[in-house]
Amino acid sequence: MAKLDIDWLGVFVEIYKTRSVSRAAERLGIAQASASIALNKLRHHFDDRLFSRTSQGMEPTPRAQNIYPEIQEALLRIEKARGTQHDAFSPVEATRVFRIAMTDISEVVLLPKLINHLQRTAPGLVVEAENISFATRRSLESGNVDLAVGFTPDLDAGFYQQALFAQSFVCLASLAHPRIQGSVSRRAFSSEGHIVVTTSGTGHSIVDKVLAKHRIERRAVLRVPSFLGVARIVAQTELLVVVPKFLGSALALQERIQVLETPVPMPQYKVKQHWHERFNSDPGNCWLRKTMMDLYAGAAMDAE
Repeated sequence: MAKLDIDWLGVFVEIYKTRSVSRAAERLGIAQASASIALNKLRHHFDDRLFSRTSQGMEPTPRAQNIYPEIQEALLRIEKARGTQHDAFSPVEATRVFRIAMTDISEVVLLPKLINHLQRTAPGLVVEAENISFATRRSLESGNVDLAVGFTPDLDAGFYQQALFAQSFVCLASLAHPRIQGSVSRRAFSSEGHIVVTTSGTGHSIVDKVLAKHRIERRAVLRVPSFLGVARIVAQTELLVVVPKFLGSALALQERIQVLETPVPMPQYKVKQHWHERFNSDPGNCWLRKTMMDLYAGAAMDAE
């Protein structure tokens, strides 16, 4: 009989409640593949399918129905033994520094809302933001960084992830642009000069892949390491730049620029929060993750 892992039992309970492997994974903040692996191991351990796919979702077998009450009770007892209730995080009373690795886009789009919320609900907390980089993985592992927020597909083994919202792309041009007003054609997009941003963690590699697929070239005139200054540059030149949609909407409020649809449709990508498995049960980290979800899970709808 295979050795039983407590985390597998958590997957079992969530699948039982949601009747879905994907929804169970989302609620646990893990990849769907990880939830499927846990389910397969549970099936081997109990020598039963446990859940069968039906038109109504993943329906529990009689064996699963019999063991569910015991498994749920066991998990509750384990949590009680861990003293989770006594270690609950109190944001009103807490004095703690939360370190969040994020892109410069998130600094503009996400930080204002987070800080305003914390000032009202958790005045003793301090947020330190730093750029996502190749060192972010190690910082999450060590606990020097609590969360990483952005498009970071390289954070896989040993890390949990949770989607916050979906993001797409738009093109920015000056309101005074002599050749582009209201829309940008494929031909104009190729002939005009572009700003290309070379920062990581923004999903911007998707733009290059889509343009290459459609055989569209950007004539790069300026390369910059950050999105923070592009709006001012665009407003004062004839250059174009492709940026994430939420950022484009925010920048249009600050500079005399126009927000345009790209000449070919761009796919969406998911902005996620990532954390290391070592801190998955840390009360403060749990509270921060829930706060991020509460604040930004509806960001896609709010931006429409």
